[in-house]
Amino acid sequence: MNNVIELRDINKYYFMKSMKLHALKDINIDIPQGEFLMIMGKSGSGKTTLMNILGFLDRFDSGTYTFNGKDVTNLSENEKSELRNAYIGFIFQQFHLIESLTIGQNVELPLLYKGNVSIKERNKLVEKYLDIVGLLDKKNRKPSELSGGQQQRIAIARALINDPYVIFADEPTGALDSATGTEIMELLTKLNKENKTIIMVTHDEDLKKYASKIIHIKDGLVAEVN
Repeated sequence: MNNVIELRDINKYYFMKSMKLHALKDINIDIPQGEFLMIMGKSGSGKTTLMNILGFLDRFDSGTYTFNGKDVTNLSENEKSELRNAYIGFIFQQFHLIESLTIGQNVELPLLYKGNVSIKERNKLVEKYLDIVGLLDKKNRKPSELSGGQQQRIAIARALINDPYVIFADEPTGALDSATGTEIMELLTKLNKENKTIIMVTHDEDLKKYASKIIHIKDGLVAEVN
């Protein structure tokens, strides 16, 4: 199985006034296509920093990063942005839906950033992915009219619409009750069974059962892999 992501000796520092914080220390990770990887650790352990580096949202200070067979260590911000739009979908704890837009318009946004997609094709894809998450009937509603669980499903539809190689999920059940959280995890599991690579950050030990691999981060180090 091909690795969609390979990290080698990744180090990340933060500089705060006179302090130098070593946030990630010699991180080495291989993530095969189709994996459901959970990155776990306490607050401040480095897990979100790691995900931000994996998702091209943050820089690292040393080491190498290979994504889908390509060395992406020294990409410009524009090149990273293009990679994100083409290959990556993001799901966040707080949904990040735009209140002034309809559900359909929120889901459509990545296609507008991508460009060169006709109105007809955009509408077809929006309806396809809203149907996948079970909310096609909410297409013309506003986010404020939906429950938290429904809003997270919309965020998942938006993350899927570019047919990404990798879905990054940052505490996707953190703002939800346990029953709704289970529904979201089951939806992510279904997507994973369809060969979507999912990388999820969480501190919730109850969610470990959904992962095919778990990386525990402690004090910026990979403390355990299971």
